[in-house]
Amino acid sequence: MAMMLDESEASDAELIGRAKGGDRGAFGKLLERHYDFVYRAAYRWCGKKADAEDIAQEVCVRLGRAIRDYRGGGAFTTWLYSVTLNAARDMMRKSARDMAKTEAYGVHALTSGEASAEPEDPAEALWAAVRQLPDKQRDAVLLVYGEGLSHAAAAEAMAISETTVSWHIHEAKKRLKTLMRSAGEV
Repeated sequence: MAMMLDESEASDAELIGRAKGGDRGAFGKLLERHYDFVYRAAYRWCGKKADAEDIAQEVCVRLGRAIRDYRGGGAFTTWLYSVTLNAARDMMRKSARDMAKTEAYGVHALTSGEASAEPEDPAEALWAAVRQLPDKQRDAVLLVYGEGLSHAAAAEAMAISETTVSWHIHEAKKRLKTLMRSAGEV
């Protein structure tokens, strides 16, 4: 009698294959296994808990439609990170459009309720500075230092060459030194 693997023991590849075939349990297990990764990446990207939760939920919805398109050429988390970054960028664009509409009609934006004071934790101050970097530099830093990906894996997630990732990291370090000095952190 063949033993069935418990879903908690199933590999990502097995779960993906079953999810592509319509197995909701496998899809749920895949989401459960990677939700913290998605949330963490979203939080590092935007720096706000509520926004990170919204992005993570959007990724879960998108994943339901996009899982069939996953080809398996690279690591699932690399592909998932790309989906997360796209959701974060879409949210940022939507937020910018909403803000422009608000300003156009002369209505004051609602406050987020979060403190606007500078973060006291040096690590949070650094991540706040990372969020000020240009998009490609920010994404490279988040992937390599935030998620611990190699330059090659980051290049795959960003759809650019490995040397370009290295260049973005180099430029980001120079810019971060300047940002941190001006904030009195270095």
